[in-house]
Amino acid sequence: MRNKISNALWGVFFILIGIIIAGNAFHLWKFNIFFDGWWTLFIIVPSLISIFQNGFRTSSLIVLTIGILLLLSIQDFFSFEVFGKLIVPVIFVFIGLSMIFKNFFHIGENSRSSNPTYQGGSSEYTAVFSGSRHQIVGEKFLGTTINAIFGGVELDLRNAIIDEDIVINATAIFGGIDIFVPSNVKVKVSNVPIFGGVDNKAPTIVDMNAPTIFINSTCMFGGMDIK
Repeated sequence: MRNKISNALWGVFFILIGIIIAGNAFHLWKFNIFFDGWWTLFIIVPSLISIFQNGFRTSSLIVLTIGILLLLSIQDFFSFEVFGKLIVPVIFVFIGLSMIFKNFFHIGENSRSSNPTYQGGSSEYTAVFSGSRHQIVGEKFLGTTINAIFGGVELDLRNAIIDEDIVINATAIFGGIDIFVPSNVKVKVSNVPIFGGVDNKAPTIVDMNAPTIFINSTCMFGGMDIK
């Protein structure tokens, strides 16, 4: 249902752009879609769609806020210097709020997966202005949440026990995430890229009964490698 809503929102967005351009061409009105900071819409709109699609995830709220602040800065509501000073506090505030209201913020995080019965019970790995490495050996892995903000996280699951579908929610903001997966699992990635992206090098599994790792990711000025 949420995928349909996000597709509809994208459709409305592009239809409006087309109507505006056509109206300008026929001199029906004069509207400049390339206003100062127009490109920030490619940060704001995907963030809004991600919220509609996945619920109020911390990563989506951070990216949305940064996009709005950047637009306001370009529109001279405040200087770019002030914007630079606001980025880090905004990130820390949202991280703090997500820790306080963890159950609230996690509502809908797993909704993109086709495994609605997943209940979590996993740990969370966060790196802020730092790096961390984690290896799961001989233990059953139920999924996790990974946050790399101005830092990096490496998660090695090659020796983990994964015998059912699991969900990994990953956010990379000015950071990087490396995930090593076992050779006997399928990997399905759903990504919201904002000046970032995901490189999925996981082996292709033909066994339809193999467990699936659903990775829901948001990458803003950052990236994630799946190996």
